[in-house]
Amino acid sequence: MKAVLCRQYGPPQSLAYEDVPSLVPGPGQVVVTAHACSVNFPDTLIIENRYQLKPALPFSPGAEVAGVVRATGEGVSAWQVGDRVIAVPGYGGYAEEVLAREDELFRLPAGLDFAEAAAFLVTYATSYYALKERANLQPGETLLVLGAAGGTGLSAVEIGKQLGARVIAAASSEDKLRLCRQHGADDTINYASEDLRERLRALTGGLGVDVVYDPVGGSYSEQALRGIAWRGRFLVIGFTAGEIPRIPLNLTLLKGCSIVGVWWGGFLRNERANSAACTQALMEWFRAGRVRPHISARYPLSQAAEALVQVAQRRVVGKVVLVP
Repeated sequence: MKAVLCRQYGPPQSLAYEDVPSLVPGPGQVVVTAHACSVNFPDTLIIENRYQLKPALPFSPGAEVAGVVRATGEGVSAWQVGDRVIAVPGYGGYAEEVLAREDELFRLPAGLDFAEAAAFLVTYATSYYALKERANLQPGETLLVLGAAGGTGLSAVEIGKQLGARVIAAASSEDKLRLCRQHGADDTINYASEDLRERLRALTGGLGVDVVYDPVGGSYSEQALRGIAWRGRFLVIGFTAGEIPRIPLNLTLLKGCSIVGVWWGGFLRNERANSAACTQALMEWFRAGRVRPHISARYPLSQAAEALVQVAQRRVVGKVVLVP
């Protein structure tokens, strides 16, 4: 089979596209024939050894795959050959076959597109967990989404609307903001040309926003925190800007607000029953068409490096998928 391999840490251009032996499942494992694999920002970090997950070399990046079960290992009872699934193994997805533990698979309802499924779970589950579980976002509250045109940000826009919030989307261009409005954003801020804090003040009548969803980091984090309301919740999702911000903690005192970390992978491992219930609720939304990922580009597996470059340089709106 074909696979994209990280043999030494480095940029996307250092990845190799090679023939490798077909996979054989061990006890408790499942081999999935991949029909689509999502390209996520952490993939750009894991190949440079800058991510919390550090697989042994060589390995394939790719945390999120949709496909069909090809083989099951000893002791696997929940899955059968031919089952349509979403797999979230953490890495190994940039390949024609993917190895995952049986508890890393989720059933894919019939009729749903493999590419949409591959682009769905990690981003939407992160946003659902962040807004529903960590922020307890309430109907009528105001949500600010930074990096709102990216895959994770756009999912937060959609889920915020489903939860009844007023959503303010912030992004760096008018084209991106137009996409956010198409996905339900009530108001928008172009932080390349507008002062984020002043615009928030104008949009909220000086009261501030109840929840900030921040997958970007960098210089925008502090500005957003200064625009938060009393008892607001600031959700730390990630740092696509590349810089982990140093927040003046006196702001949390003055605002009476909370800074809340969000890591869906940790939620899966540490709260299995709760995370399973959240995933089931989210899959029902997906099946009903209440949320739907926006796929802006599809690349063949052989062009995985180019897809990663686009994501790393923040040129992507919505999601990008690889199609083996």
